[in-house]
Amino acid sequence: MNASNVTPLGAPVRRKEDHRFITGKGRYTDDMNRPGQAHAYFLRSPHAHARIRGIDISAASAMPGVVAILTGADLAQDGVGDLICGWMIHSVDGTPMRMGSHPPLAKEKVRYVGDHVAVVIAETLNQAKDAAAAVAVDYEVLPAVADTSAARAAGAPQVHEVAPGNTVFSWELGDKAATDTAFGQAAHVVRLDLVNNRLAPNPIEPRAAIGEYDSGDEAYTLWTTSQNPHVARLVLSAFVGIAPENKLRVIAPDVGGGFGSKIFIYAEETVCVWAAKRVGRPVKWTSDRSEAFLSDAHGRDHITHAELALDAEGHILGFRVETTANMGAYLSTFASAIPTYLYATLLSGQYAMPAIHCHVDAVYTNTAPVDAYRGAGRPEATFLVERIVEIAARTLGIDSAEFRRRNFVRSFPHQTPVIMNYDAGDYFASLDKALELADYAGFPARKAEAARRGKLRGIGLSNYIEACGIAPSAAVGSLGAGVGLWESAEVRVNPTGNVEVLTGSHSHGQGHETTFAQLVSARLGIPIEQVTIVHGDTDKVQFGMGTYGSRSGAVGMSAIVKALDKVEAKAKKIAAHILEASEGDIEFKDGRFSVAGTDRGLAFAEVALNAYVAHKFPTSEIEPGLKEGAFYDPTNFTFPAGCHVCELEVDPDTGVTEIVNFVAVDDFGVVINPMIVEGQVHGGIAQGVGQALLEAVHYDADGQLVTGSFMDYTMPRAANLPSFRVGLTETRCPSNPLGIKGCGEAGAIAAPPAVINALTHALGTEDVPMPATPAKVWKIIRDLPAPALAAE
Repeated sequence: MNASNVTPLGAPVRRKEDHRFITGKGRYTDDMNRPGQAHAYFLRSPHAHARIRGIDISAASAMPGVVAILTGADLAQDGVGDLICGWMIHSVDGTPMRMGSHPPLAKEKVRYVGDHVAVVIAETLNQAKDAAAAVAVDYEVLPAVADTSAARAAGAPQVHEVAPGNTVFSWELGDKAATDTAFGQAAHVVRLDLVNNRLAPNPIEPRAAIGEYDSGDEAYTLWTTSQNPHVARLVLSAFVGIAPENKLRVIAPDVGGGFGSKIFIYAEETVCVWAAKRVGRPVKWTSDRSEAFLSDAHGRDHITHAELALDAEGHILGFRVETTANMGAYLSTFASAIPTYLYATLLSGQYAMPAIHCHVDAVYTNTAPVDAYRGAGRPEATFLVERIVEIAARTLGIDSAEFRRRNFVRSFPHQTPVIMNYDAGDYFASLDKALELADYAGFPARKAEAARRGKLRGIGLSNYIEACGIAPSAAVGSLGAGVGLWESAEVRVNPTGNVEVLTGSHSHGQGHETTFAQLVSARLGIPIEQVTIVHGDTDKVQFGMGTYGSRSGAVGMSAIVKALDKVEAKAKKIAAHILEASEGDIEFKDGRFSVAGTDRGLAFAEVALNAYVAHKFPTSEIEPGLKEGAFYDPTNFTFPAGCHVCELEVDPDTGVTEIVNFVAVDDFGVVINPMIVEGQVHGGIAQGVGQALLEAVHYDADGQLVTGSFMDYTMPRAANLPSFRVGLTETRCPSNPLGIKGCGEAGAIAAPPAVINALTHALGTEDVPMPATPAKVWKIIRDLPAPALAAE
């Protein structure tokens, strides 16, 4: 094969899959229609907390087109179990977390606005909606608690009887005694109280599901918007009890974004696949945006008090953190891991902190469940670390960049006080490059110029680190995970030499059909067009763990590398027989097997054909065919890191903040496709800016969602964002064969503290909560002492 036809690693290849997406040929769950399907509509609770005294479906059942109306009693009658949380956390006293019952359809109580009361199945969606309006539910409305800070207050309404004081767990990490000693030796102590605002994920494609039952095979099929279809099948089979695993097929076709919110197993897909057998017809449900705001798992929602101990020269001695994390009304699939092992383990940041202690109280409230949202614990940790580091630098009168340099980890591997062992990095390199791209040294002149125009200008840094490639199975198992977090791959070489790769990873916007094919093209020396990536179907792909936590490259592609190793090894054996040479003399390069030191050789496609013809090698020693599988379990997390710099201006008359420059320099290890990586960074920054300036989920005191539409929940728009300047540094990850670290969450992690550090710098006050909307900023400016504002 001509090497010019090969797509090398590191090439900025346009995404193969984009043609079908931008021409309307995508295959999303809502595009699927099954013969004879009926439509489901969920009747949801209008109350945040209520006892269900009765449900009268008689009038609704008689309405036109109604096929069935099912309730929690019907689920119980069929033995369908509760939804689960798959990560066990133990409190400080050793007791397991308190898991309240989470039925797919409420049985005795509803616990948040949007909780599932009944499902109406009808010939059309509009008929189902009309009938739902006729279902009469007798509610006994109960007091509700929606505010995170009020959940554990004396006399607060109890969300679950099994969780007194609404406490799910009271957990800690780190050495409290060592941290207390560090504070006793401190010359300076910096304190910070902050809220990490609750967010709605809002992927462009709302969730959807189609359940189908084949009575001939007694088998179920579920089409669903899932980031991990095999895990969905496992949970629905082994825990919820829908069907044996070999009788349940889960298909996740094209998925339009997830940001973590489509990892979880929700009530809707559970009910659809169960109801398909119950009514004898396929059952389809597609969420509208209002339902998504009500019932998709939210993200973030922490209240934290933190203290940083410093010596006289500004070196960090210790870090003390107290966090209350809102879990919502039920524990979602991986909710308990987010404010614990995905949060506290990253509190060392990029800094050599000798001692850290973190205490987390997780609480139930009468709100939608809270789980992973892009970054999942890492953004909360980074926001806390980078805000308090910035305040420490300002308090001690040290330049922000210099303070960070003074405290950076300098040698690797580096063992933090909170479990993580950083394997490789160069934090100085990313900081230096970011400062250069941002013209950090020229900021004072730009600030003065802005002041002459009546604008307040600020600059903020964010030096983040995250743990990705989630993760070594034994390690996460010891921390409470209910599953291993390896990945699988199968490489099928067809007789004509083209290749199908079956991966347990799932693509929902990451570009796997391109990057995975790029890896195979470079390795086997074949055109990228001859590589097909297959994912998202439990009947086609061997068990896999899915996509989240920026693991597809570091873990999913590593599994492909292992399978390719096996393909090459077998192909060399076959080539040796055909070329009548010793196996040890066979070399493989640029898609050609050759005998070392000679011009004798075979193209990859020729060896593939011979593998299936099987005439020229002993099949008693070498099996015909060329297909290999592999499982890859990482030996460590990966640790992407970098520096983001935000520069902005504030109009003091309106409170409007304009980001005038944003620089992102990231160390993602080896980069497979820089075009796709840059796109991931851009998207993450947009979401991070959204959290910092615009987005927040709000409930009122009665637990009513008041940000239930895009009229009330403000998403970032093009006018809110500048043209980003993106750069890369590289330290190769030593824990996987490709040296990849992961890139998907970096922007969402690094951007919020960069923006808020810049905004607090511009305003001259540290008390700037997220989201810093124009109204909030305007009020902060009005409340500032006039001399302080003038000094800025």
